[in-house]
Amino acid sequence: MNEEELAQIRFYQTAPHACSYLEGEEAITIFMDPEVELNKALYSRLINGGFRRSASHLYRPGCPQCSACISSRVRTREFERSKRFQRVWKRNDDLEVKEAKSVDSPELYELYARYINTRHKDGDMYPADQEQYQGFIQAKSCTTRFFVFYLDQRPIAACVTDVLDHGLSAMYSFFDPDLDKRSLGTYMILWQIEQAKAMNLPYLYLGYWIKESAKMSYKTQYRPLELLINGQWALLT
Repeated sequence: MNEEELAQIRFYQTAPHACSYLEGEEAITIFMDPEVELNKALYSRLINGGFRRSASHLYRPGCPQCSACISSRVRTREFERSKRFQRVWKRNDDLEVKEAKSVDSPELYELYARYINTRHKDGDMYPADQEQYQGFIQAKSCTTRFFVFYLDQRPIAACVTDVLDHGLSAMYSFFDPDLDKRSLGTYMILWQIEQAKAMNLPYLYLGYWIKESAKMSYKTQYRPLELLINGQWALLT
């Protein structure tokens, strides 16, 4: 996609609304025209410029008074597991991973609902419901793949991953909240890093990082990590 084609796409902004990440702050979100057909080239171009997918929409923060939300991505080719990450990796070497055509099953919805209702009671996705699951988790782009992690043929985790020209995007994941010792959230990020390496893709996009948000601090543990600052990707030191 060239600059002329990109310039023809319309973008819209929301009215100010309560920020989901910083208490007491107002946010504005920029959305790509939903009538535009999303293809892999366009998606890749926009995520490289700081956009993110949510359901069928591509968006980015557009707050004039704040620049706290910073896009982040792991350099997969240079990533090496720390001792802690290696322990998590070995702890889950008994899992079987299968790609699924969809996540439209009662078992996976029940897993998602328990995850949201246990781990995210303070979030805007609580309480979980079927409409939310269908509109957010099951929604897919032209590049979306679903992966389900099984323990003894029982699904215990799943991740939604978008495959782009230069990387994978970790769109969302959920897991059995009763299996804390497995660190399944961490394991699925490590697994996606390995998938990107196997596909010869240099990046895994982790979404937005906010320095002031404790919930997002985990992202800085995956090094080398790049942050999009003033339109340029820079290595976090």
